[in-house]
Amino acid sequence: MQKFARIDRLPPYVFAIVDELKMQARHAGDDIVDFGMGNPDNPPPQPIIDKLCEAAKSPKNHRYSASRGVPKLREAIANYYQRRFGVELDPENEVVTTIGVKEGFSHLMWAIVNPGDVVMIPTPAYPIHIYGPVFANGDALHVPFGDPTQLLHNIQVAYKQHQPRPKLLVLNFPHNPTTSCVDIDFFQQIVDFAREEGLLVVHDFAYADLVFDGYQAPSFLQVPGAKEVGVEFFSMSKSFNMPGWRVGFAVGNPTLVGALRKMKSYLDYGIFQPLQIASIMALNELGHEVDGICNMYQQRRDVLVQGLQRLGWPVQVPKGTMFVWAPIPEPYRAMGSLEFTKHVLKEAKVAVAPGIGFGEGGDQHVRFALIENAHRTRQALRGLRRLFT
Repeated sequence: MQKFARIDRLPPYVFAIVDELKMQARHAGDDIVDFGMGNPDNPPPQPIIDKLCEAAKSPKNHRYSASRGVPKLREAIANYYQRRFGVELDPENEVVTTIGVKEGFSHLMWAIVNPGDVVMIPTPAYPIHIYGPVFANGDALHVPFGDPTQLLHNIQVAYKQHQPRPKLLVLNFPHNPTTSCVDIDFFQQIVDFAREEGLLVVHDFAYADLVFDGYQAPSFLQVPGAKEVGVEFFSMSKSFNMPGWRVGFAVGNPTLVGALRKMKSYLDYGIFQPLQIASIMALNELGHEVDGICNMYQQRRDVLVQGLQRLGWPVQVPKGTMFVWAPIPEPYRAMGSLEFTKHVLKEAKVAVAPGIGFGEGGDQHVRFALIENAHRTRQALRGLRRLFT
């Protein structure tokens, strides 16, 4: 049997194991309350859907599009960044459209990571952040990420102790899966360090707009000089309930944006043009809809967190993302996250994501995604009560 080096470097995908058990339970007639995947359950605002349908009726919109995104969409994201974060972007050289952030991030790794290059990733982390560099034949250097106040120190230590020196740092705030948030001072220190050491930075800003209790997530690019060292990915998926539309962007450093643009020119013909046209309207005219989406997630967060705390499950209240990162209760901690997830599915009829799927440092936690409404969440809490009696 032939060997496939990139595939052989990948561990078993633990989420597939949970998905299979979930399907088996449903086929057996169980009603599973599913907090597993961060897959928004509500549709986009109706005007976005209407614009999509309108654009799809035009024959010219069914031809190949541009891999970098149509000009008006790149202008729309530049205008959005100006309004939202006070960041000026050149739509021609500092913005490229991607088919979702996972695609853009993976292909950026192909473009800029050479075989043997070292990429630092605070872990636990979103899986593509770990394995995107692996696909490019790079090496992932896991930086322990427990206490957010120690992260900068851990990054600096990992960088200075490793030979060869790392080429790239991957960040993601608000953070999936831990929900940790940072302020602009953190990014300022990252930019200072990156400029001093010649380090590149990629920031995944997918949860930019899902923030609660008055917290405002800063853009990495708000720091003066950030565009000299890195890029930021932004997604329509969470802000506008458009996950299946696969519309994302890379913005910032023109050299990195240009590298991704060149790579994509060989790999795709861009996003279906009606999706781009509807996204233009969303960015230009429907920013106010984001507040309603955010409020919905905050209400779900409060029902889940307060319910878990009443059960005696000590979970922290997240300031951002659409997740709750929950330490495995003490009586079950020795099981590890995968076995605990199986136990919760069997005994409580509740699906969660095992922390081990997010890499090193995740195995003592499980992740809840806020994708069930308040009624279903309360149903889940009744099932979870069995674990604490």
